[in-house]
Amino acid sequence: MADTKDRNPVHQCNKPYSISGDLGAVPPEGEQNPYVNALAQFDKTVEHLNLKSGVVDTLRYPKRELSVTFPVELANGDIRIFRGYRVHHSTVLGPTKGGIRYSPNVTLDEIRALAMLMSWKCALMNLPYGGAKGGVVVDPKALSRRELERLTRRYATEISLMLGPESDIPAPDMGTDSQVMAWIMDTYSMHKGYSVPAVTTGKPVEIGGSLGRTEATGRGVVNTIEQALKRMGMVPQRVSVAVQGFGNVGAVAASCCRELGMKVLAVSDSTGGILKEDGLDLDSLKIHKKESGQVSGFPGAENITNDELLTLKCDVLVVAAMENQITSRNADKIRATIIAEGANGPTTPEADEILNDRKVMTIPDILCNAGGVTVSYLEWVQDLQSFYWPLEQINLHLKNLITAAFNNVMACGESHRVPNRVAAQMLAIQRISDAIMIRGIYP
Repeated sequence: MADTKDRNPVHQCNKPYSISGDLGAVPPEGEQNPYVNALAQFDKTVEHLNLKSGVVDTLRYPKRELSVTFPVELANGDIRIFRGYRVHHSTVLGPTKGGIRYSPNVTLDEIRALAMLMSWKCALMNLPYGGAKGGVVVDPKALSRRELERLTRRYATEISLMLGPESDIPAPDMGTDSQVMAWIMDTYSMHKGYSVPAVTTGKPVEIGGSLGRTEATGRGVVNTIEQALKRMGMVPQRVSVAVQGFGNVGAVAASCCRELGMKVLAVSDSTGGILKEDGLDLDSLKIHKKESGQVSGFPGAENITNDELLTLKCDVLVVAAMENQITSRNADKIRATIIAEGANGPTTPEADEILNDRKVMTIPDILCNAGGVTVSYLEWVQDLQSFYWPLEQINLHLKNLITAAFNNVMACGESHRVPNRVAAQMLAIQRISDAIMIRGIYP
């Protein structure tokens, strides 16, 4: 584990090198570096809070970091070395919570940033968690299912010293799914000698997963959109929506928007996007995506690029793909009235300034996409007590918690005359700071 006490984590990035393959991407610089952006947002927020300097310094750095390299035997008998990470940002409010992502573009700075955002997200939602994140530098699509299982079980073993239902609880993220969580849970349980379902969330329902968890992030995104429309006096039946990212979050969000009567006119995935001004048939689109592997080429729709989707004229833009999608290069071209951040860190601080000046309403990521961790919390509680709730109760809990957090953010923003992102982080950071001071400094 890395000791981050007396160094700037921004410069302690993983360096690319090869041992039977490249083990890491070069962290991007400046506006594209997610950890630089997370720290910039943090610094801007704490200017509005009266915190002790030592508390501020504590919250700037991860509590602990683990970097591992490990071998995996492939189907052809070759042995390949992979690199993985697990970062705990804060443990003040409880065990750490955060997803695990599999991507060839994973960097330590990305994981640090996402762990920090998870701390703010959990505190904003009043969940008894700190923030964590994990990742492996791998393209999961390039591995067979059996190879992916071997990689997952070895990675889980390497980071197992940080895992536990009372210490650190992973969940799915980009490139991982409920099956990956099942493998991690089973690996941890085999080491313990008994089943420990509460060590992960986002698992299949058959082994302790919660109803509604798969759809929770996308559903939570639309819960916040619904509240934003009410505040702005907009009727869902007259609202147009564009969705960047037609994966789990974006596809669910699109479907939930349609259920409320909104018109989904454009969606995109990593290969490109499509536009149909009178609205897309989402059921047919899901079949097309499953058969072709992409949304492009959908009959009756116009092919567009991801960049073009971001600047379409629409009422609501759901950004549910990757970080750093709205930057200083395109923020002045955004024509949406409301931006809903289904992804983590999709808007850079430079872009925030531009959007704020233009009075574009942003529903910040730590509020907008908090549905996933909220239902993960509900799953964890159900696992701990071995008592499971119906879907209607899960969705009602989610909507109530998201709505309360949304109203708190709006009230804080209006009271302090700050943008929504700053207001959301003010609430979160103040709660964590209060907990630090109440607990005291050991020893």
